[in-house]
Amino acid sequence: MDHVDPARAVPRDRAAEPLTQYVQRFSRRVRAFDRRRPLVWDLHLTGFWVVAALVDASGGWRNVAHDPGVPVGLVVALSLALSVPLLWRRSHPRAALLATLPAALLNAWSGAALQAALLQLLLVHHIALRRPLRGLWWAPAVVTVPTCVTVARYGDGAGSWNQQLGSQLLSVGVAALIGITVRARRDHTEVLEDRARRLETERDQQVRLAAAAERARIAREMHDIIGHNLSVITGLADGGRYAAAKSPDRAAQALDAIASTSRQALGELRRLLDVLRDDDSDGAPAAAELAPQPALTDLDRLLDGVRGAGLPVATTVSGEPALPEGRQLTLYRVIQEALTNTLKHAGPDATAHVDLSYGAGGAVTLSVTDTGRTASPPRSPALSGGRGLPGMRERTSLYGGTLEAGPRPAPEQGWRVHLHLPEETPQ
Repeated sequence: MDHVDPARAVPRDRAAEPLTQYVQRFSRRVRAFDRRRPLVWDLHLTGFWVVAALVDASGGWRNVAHDPGVPVGLVVALSLALSVPLLWRRSHPRAALLATLPAALLNAWSGAALQAALLQLLLVHHIALRRPLRGLWWAPAVVTVPTCVTVARYGDGAGSWNQQLGSQLLSVGVAALIGITVRARRDHTEVLEDRARRLETERDQQVRLAAAAERARIAREMHDIIGHNLSVITGLADGGRYAAAKSPDRAAQALDAIASTSRQALGELRRLLDVLRDDDSDGAPAAAELAPQPALTDLDRLLDGVRGAGLPVATTVSGEPALPEGRQLTLYRVIQEALTNTLKHAGPDATAHVDLSYGAGGAVTLSVTDTGRTASPPRSPALSGGRGLPGMRERTSLYGGTLEAGPRPAPEQGWRVHLHLPEETPQ
């Protein structure tokens, strides 16, 4: 098999791309310079046509003139009168066209038939390009009147009258059509550029919103993981310290539980932080993407850890659980946060109770109550600066649910977290 040179395998259109880009860059620079200094380009173009008109006035005009005996001074004056108004073709094209009308009429009447009269077509082009189209109707009349004067004065010497008028009207129509086409393309390009700018702005906003939402989600997850597991470790450490003197076996069990809880917390943190990594060069999915989120099947392990930390927890479950993963994660995190707060603030000898009631269509009601202190400032939502209660409310609001957290009504003592998720909306 013959060896193929990669450099020669490049398509021809890609090989021409650098030249196209160069032309586009050069064109953009010219347009930018023209926007900054429009008078420079106007002077150059006007000067070019003035010189061309004067060159024609030096003697070439006699080749097509109806009356070669027109004075040279008049020919020069008419050449200047027909070419100098081009200086205002962009700022005042209608006024410039009207300014050339007397010279065009005199040019037709005298029989000089100067080629500079064709410069009126350039002014018609700029009227179509820069002014409202409803005001374009009179421009063909201004350009055609001198032709009518020529036909009336010299008859068919330059051709039949219908041929002269037809060619003049055709030229005016082409000039106006080119102006309209360029204008439509320019307007279309401006619309596309504006749409591209708006889409780019919208894309940047969506990226920022997505980043903010992701940061909030990661913050909630880290709060739930670190807060709960550290509370459990603290409770186990306190219990192990008191049991060390009287029951070394209980202290050893507490240390084992601390080690197990620490490893679990580290594993969850590692999976969460893997989401933030972007150095997977081989394109393989990250470990965090493959690890499942906590669900209701992990609830027993959570409760065992809380009980091992010294908080007795009773559970009551009614109904059949048939919830999607998102709702299961919400219930798990709310129970985790509520029991973590109980471990932190309920005080000694407190107990907790978890009541889960499953309904039809994904509806569920959860109540987490404890018998601890109720007036402790850290448990007050108004005084707490943490993310626990706001995080629980955010998770609940994702599914249109409600969450209430506060002291239990008298004469009961303790704290109550009540969550209700309604039925899922049929898709």
